Amino acid sequence: MTADLPGFVLHEHFSQHHHFDFRLERDGVLKSWAVPKGLPETPGERRLAIAVEDHPLAYGDFEGTIPEGDYGAGEVKIADSGTYETLGWTDERIEVVLHGRQFSGKYVLLRFKKAGEKNWLVLKGKET
Repeated sequence: MTADLPGFVLHEHFSQHHHFDFRLERDGVLKSWAVPKGLPETPGERRLAIAVEDHPLAYGDFEGTIPEGDYGAGEVKIADSGTYETLGWTDERIEVVLHGRQFSGKYVLLRFKKAGEKNWLVLKGKET
């Protein structure tokens, strides 16, 4: 997954609750968020993103079945992947430009403290 630019992956996860996992390569791990409805496709559209544990970089290429009885049991498929550029990264706001097959352009993650410590909003940014 590592190239001149860091990588991202969007996993579609068919587990107890169908959702997507958005992962950004940073500091030797995949920073990860569960995004119940997937990444937004329209500028300004907001979706809930729930911070989850970091994953090893090798997990970025994973597709397959997590066995019944294991955490996250179910099918995992790569919905999109590519590289990204960091425009800004703080504890409250992450702004990136994705270069994927399906998702490209500016995306912003904003901490959504009112909804809980692990909750963020992900927005599709306006293209300039």
